[in-house]
Amino acid sequence: MSTDKKFSFKVTHVCKQTGARTGEFVTPHGVIKTPVFMPVGTQATVKTLAPYEVEQLGAQIILSNTYHLYMRPGEEIVRANGGLHKFMDWHKPILTDSGGFQVFSLANLNKISDDGVEFSSHIDGSRHYFTPEKSIDIQNALGSDIIMAFDECSAAGCDHDYAERALDRTLKWLDRCKIHHKIPEQMLFPIIQGNMYADLRLRSVRETVPYAECGIAVGGLSVGEPKSVMYKMLDVLRPEYPENMPRYLMGVGSPDCLAEGVLRGIDMFDCVLPTRTARNGLAYTNVGKLTVRNAAYKEDMSPLDPHCDCYTCTHFTRSYLRHLVNTGEILGARLISYHNLYYLTKLMERIRAAISQDSFGDFIKEFKTTREYTDNVKPTDL
Repeated sequence: MSTDKKFSFKVTHVCKQTGARTGEFVTPHGVIKTPVFMPVGTQATVKTLAPYEVEQLGAQIILSNTYHLYMRPGEEIVRANGGLHKFMDWHKPILTDSGGFQVFSLANLNKISDDGVEFSSHIDGSRHYFTPEKSIDIQNALGSDIIMAFDECSAAGCDHDYAERALDRTLKWLDRCKIHHKIPEQMLFPIIQGNMYADLRLRSVRETVPYAECGIAVGGLSVGEPKSVMYKMLDVLRPEYPENMPRYLMGVGSPDCLAEGVLRGIDMFDCVLPTRTARNGLAYTNVGKLTVRNAAYKEDMSPLDPHCDCYTCTHFTRSYLRHLVNTGEILGARLISYHNLYYLTKLMERIRAAISQDSFGDFIKEFKTTREYTDNVKPTDL
């Protein structure tokens, strides 16, 4: 638990079958019940949805992206609007990432050094320079509740030597982030790195934990590696986490990965997957993923998900949704996005209930037999 009363975390129940846990994470903008899935609002908006709709479907916290908001409209514009909460009219907690993942994956990277990263914008080619201090300054201006340390996310498949150099740099940058961050209304989460190497992951978590006050993140997973490898890394890390703070697995959002992550001690998840797939006409349902644009649904008068009571499923047929998607109507993306986020929110409610009833082991066993678990869409985050 943090010594600062603005943030605290308590474990509310530990499942006797699995050791998975529920918790309550107190932030300046509200209490978050964990485990939780967090929708991504990259550019101060969850794509296609109004903030009241995101709240309506049950989201407890959302994310925004430091790199993108720095590029457009600029963090000082957001600050002048009263910070992200007022800027986007969202009254619950907000987490911002550090911008590091986007700098390394989206921008034209020109030079990386121990001091920082020089790069060209993916929008207009303009030159920029990010340091750990710069990332903290931007996030301070944005005014999010939870901010992330600036880190180097080494690419999946890199060799051990490079992964170790990236980890060394991440640890040095973390120290600088910790020294530079001064605002008690924002909680800094350090990030565990180490690529797919167990020895580096163990070293990372052990050297990162001393910097964690009320939260710690696991980065550099779900970046293209097989899910079995991600689970192996999570198994390595699980005994090393502090018990008294939330653990956040970055960039993970498929139903199977959420369940498996909770089983391995994770409390918080995020991913663009549910809204990105929705814009391509793909829905998550209790009977597996469903590609709405397919001809099979042209005359299908059943709801998108027969087991769902969201607005989309209680008002519209697969036939209508297919029509919207295939004619490029924005409403199609909106309705499927709403459903996908509602589905994942309800999934996390089911998981919390199973943990509270000491039956999460039974839940996982049954879940693995269903089509919703065996979804093969890979989680990703840009």
